Amino acid sequence: MANLVENETLTWSLIAARGEDAYDFCQGQLSQDLGTARDRGAWTLVLAPDSVVVSVGVVRVYDEGVDLVVPSELAESTRARLARFLLRSKCTLELRATSDAPFVTTAEQVAASWPGVREIARGLTPHAFGRHFVDQTVSFTKGCFTGQELVGRLDARGSSVPWRLVRFTAQGAEQVDAYLRSKGPEGPQGVTSAVSLENEVHGLGIAHRTLLGAAAPQGILVE
Repeated sequence: MANLVENETLTWSLIAARGEDAYDFCQGQLSQDLGTARDRGAWTLVLAPDSVVVSVGVVRVYDEGVDLVVPSELAESTRARLARFLLRSKCTLELRATSDAPFVTTAEQVAASWPGVREIARGLTPHAFGRHFVDQTVSFTKGCFTGQELVGRLDARGSSVPWRLVRFTAQGAEQVDAYLRSKGPEGPQGVTSAVSLENEVHGLGIAHRTLLGAAAPQGILVE
């Protein structure tokens, strides 16, 4: 059962890719087309080879290199995952502090139905987080990137995945957690993030697809 948090302030870190191969290296590792990220930046993913989401963040391209802003809790594991594929690339990856914050609080993240550290920890692929998430983080026209084959195959087959991110409103997180675990095989389901706002609990969780479409118990709103 996830702990109820009181609207935590989220922290972010920056991975600076520098060197003459930085752009090409990141283009082959990140899910987003870097051609869209030069001005305001763009959401992107770092995926494992089996397409499981390692991290989600914002990428920006500059003349001197590529900056990737990710949740601080995932920064070192993300840098390590990228470094595995450096091989002979003339590119360095340095962790830096940043004041950039795609979301400032847990409440903002929940309101956007956007996965954070707790959701990513469930070991899911991009389509589990919804169509809007995939559309904002993945380019299917840029060419190959690590994890792309399985993501592309799933997208072509209708994005049918067993586990789905949901947003909920209720009086308590415990009753929602029990509800999310009430259908499907044992797996990653349950409440992942929750905040108490105006005498209600708002949060995110993972549900099996067999639960979706069914009427939720009184007092629980699941979207």
